[in-house]
Amino acid sequence: MAAVELQGVDLALGQGAARVHILKGVSLLIERGETVGLVGPSGSGKSTLLMTIAGLERPDSGTVRALDQDLTRLDEDGLARFRGRNIGVVFQSFHLIPTMTALENVATPLELAGAPDAFERARAELAAVGLADRASHRPAELSGGEQQRVALARALVARPEILVADEPTGNLDEATGKQIADLLFAKSAERGATLVIVTHDPSLAARCGRTIRLRSGRIETTTEAAA
Repeated sequence: MAAVELQGVDLALGQGAARVHILKGVSLLIERGETVGLVGPSGSGKSTLLMTIAGLERPDSGTVRALDQDLTRLDEDGLARFRGRNIGVVFQSFHLIPTMTALENVATPLELAGAPDAFERARAELAAVGLADRASHRPAELSGGEQQRVALARALVARPEILVADEPTGNLDEATGKQIADLLFAKSAERGATLVIVTHDPSLAARCGRTIRLRSGRIETTTEAAA
């Protein structure tokens, strides 16, 4: 069973004259445990493709399967439940809840799923990304790198089989970005998760087992990493 399989995915966004055809007949297979980098110029559709894989965007046509579940057949509640169990998402802008502590932010997905040990697991996940001593701090009290570590802990806390990251180092300086990238690859490998990253950073893409380049909403090339 593949981690992700897309067949003939088309997707347009916007209304009327402003409607833009973003993805055009995209077919893609990602095996379990793969690390895949999505690259290409701005506007090529890579972030939209990532959000489609995560079930955060619905295609106009075609099919999207994740872990053998057809996401196009699920309603919004079903998609949310599936994501909560199986897909962790890391955004460039962190998307932490400003009024919550780091611990509360990480625990939120588990609380929504009704997990009785949400805070215990969240505390362990913060420790795993090196933030055990920052659990009581709110996002405004954390550096950008620390906020992204919290966001990564939140994405990992449910032990998802698929981890997707949209420009996870884009808002960070080079040294901090490398630390976050190291964590992403280490944690996904440690847990056997499939990792899909959108990036403009060639060095980050080069760390992936496979790089897929998009242009104008289509897959242009696929490059396997050198053995």
